[in-house]
Order: sequence, then C-alpha cells, then structure tokens
Amino acid sequence: MDQLGRLEPMKLAGMRLRQRDGVTCGPTVAVVAGALIDPERRAAMTRPLSGAEWFSAEQARVHAEINRIWPRRLGTTPSGMARALTTPRARYRWRILRGRCDPLTDVLRAVADGWPVAMLIGRFIPRHWVLIVEADGSRLQCYEPSSGQVRTVPVTDVRRGRLTGLGYPRPFAFALPYSNV
Repeated sequence: MDQLGRLEPMKLAGMRLRQRDGVTCGPTVAVVAGALIDPERRAAMTRPLSGAEWFSAEQARVHAEINRIWPRRLGTTPSGMARALTTPRARYRWRILRGRCDPLTDVLRAVADGWPVAMLIGRFIPRHWVLIVEADGSRLQCYEPSSGQVRTVPVTDVRRGRLTGLGYPRPFAFALPYSNV
C-alpha cells in the first residue's frame, strides 16, 4: 500500500483479475480502479473465500448501473466510464485523444498523483477499456482486463496509435479525474 492507503498498482499483476465475459471490460476497469483507491472495495475484492464471487458480481452490478439506457452488449460509453470512476474523493470526466501532438500531461499527472485513468482503445472503432495504473514519464503500466495482466506501454505508442499487448492498437479516449476533494 502507498502512503494514502491505496493498493500499489503493480500488485494487480499477481491478482489475475479478469473480466467475466466479452462485454464487461469497462465495468471490470471501473471495479479495479475503485479497488485501487477505496480501501473498502479493495478489502471486499481480496477476501480469500468470497473475493472472486464479489469481483464477478460487482462487474455485473456496475455494468447494469452505468448502462441503464445504452445496450450492455455494446459495452461502456466514455460518459458511463466517467460516472463509474467518480467517487466522493474525485470527479472524473472523459476526453478524446488529441492525436500525435497530445502531450497527455493531464493523464500523466493524474496517474502520478495516484489516480487511475481509463483508456478506451480499438482498431477502427472504440472497443475495449484498459486502466492506466502507473506512469514513469516515458512508459505506462496498463491493466488489461481480458487477461488480468498489467502491461507496459510506451507513451509515444499511445500518441502514435501503435499500442501492443492491450488487444487493440489505437487509443480513442480517456476517463480521468478533473476535481479531487
């Protein structure tokens, strides 16, 4: 745990937290983000006997909550992800990637301050959510929910739309905090 009582992001790699089906990458990312910043959610997820059941049920609950109108089979919208990540301690918003010239300073700052940032990726259309959990300036550590692994991605690959190891090459949008309480 870090000085604020949050789960250290790299401990995610050993937990093998995988999405429950082919359309819950967004809710899975939201649940993991919540566990990173909320000790109560983290405790529920890491209970030895019931943690896996809680994790699966929580994905379903979040999916139903953030997709009340939007069809669940189409995944999670950027505004739905921002709502799912918002907590009493931080309000989230979403924004599109601004192309190769995007400095990503807001994304890098949020992650450096200990706030996870969701990134919507795809090939030709947005299809999959991943969670940026750590940054060192030139590289990002991204939780990929279909595998449950944390993978390293160069920041330049985000800007150029050349992601590898996350399932799709091109980022489209981010959900990040804009107001911390």
